[in-house]
Amino acid sequence: MELMDALVCVKPGLLRVMQRPLAVRAPDEILVKPLRIGICGTDYHIYEGNQPFLDYPRVMGHELAVEVVETPEGSSFVAGDICVVNPYLACGQCGACRKGKPNCCVKLAVLGVHRDGGMTAMLSLPPGNLIAGDGLDADECAMVEFLAIGAHAVRRGTVAAADRTLVIGAGPIGLGVGLFASLSGASVTMMDRDQSRLDAASELFATSGSILATGDVAGLVNSCTGGEGYDVVFDATGSAQSIESGFAYVANGGRYVLVSVVKGNIGFTDADFHRKELTLLGSRNATSEDFERVIEAIKSGAAPAHKWITHRTTLRGAVRDLPNWASKKSGLIKAVIETE
Repeated sequence: MELMDALVCVKPGLLRVMQRPLAVRAPDEILVKPLRIGICGTDYHIYEGNQPFLDYPRVMGHELAVEVVETPEGSSFVAGDICVVNPYLACGQCGACRKGKPNCCVKLAVLGVHRDGGMTAMLSLPPGNLIAGDGLDADECAMVEFLAIGAHAVRRGTVAAADRTLVIGAGPIGLGVGLFASLSGASVTMMDRDQSRLDAASELFATSGSILATGDVAGLVNSCTGGEGYDVVFDATGSAQSIESGFAYVANGGRYVLVSVVKGNIGFTDADFHRKELTLLGSRNATSEDFERVIEAIKSGAAPAHKWITHRTTLRGAVRDLPNWASKKSGLIKAVIETE
């Protein structure tokens, strides 16, 4: 039996490169070789034991650039194609899927979360979850999925050119939200506790300012908006406390979009919620429309994907590096695993 390496999170706090049977192409699927695997906040949460809806052991990895190895007869893909992976495996039959929202599929399985993902040598995937790179290189393809999360959140928030927008959390997902809010013509303010992340935001896309989330944050928000608040607020922090605080930053009649996922409950003051007539939105994953928008933005130069990659490692190197980056994120925007 041929074997392949896979990076396995055996349990919270324990990563191992393990030998697994070499993946073979499932009927009607496409066999691919991961070339780049972006390390996501989800992967750090899995390592730390903070990710809902997950069973261990798990092979992580859903931000993937892959090379096609073997296809079924009649496929539109050929060996050697470089592709983006849509890691959301939907049933195609439930009510959400029938309404064009496969990202909300009742049976949704996400690669690297609900089933083993791309931190491995080979993977078999349904052809509908592959998107032709269309001239993008492997680094660029690996950036598409997490940027699509941001593009989807901005679409959920119906961000328009007249909107004053606040993005709380300047990690990769929040930066993606800020990028596509800016590309939608809105004025974008980023908020984070880390000044280096705020500095990175201003280098990646147009911002109207930033708020260092220390001290009197509510006072800073009032100062920046003349006491009115922001038309659209996004939370991408993964912090229940931050989510609860964010309600106060939304303008009367505004929208609040929750991008990050937290365990447990969040609360807000109902009287204030009704007084402002707020709209509260959840944003989950992304759809093909969002992937297409990101790919076009990268091709046009509006989303210079290479600027987002600050750290690199290998499959075996990630055993050491991923735990370090989970706790030391200074200067880190996006880390990728290279398999070639």
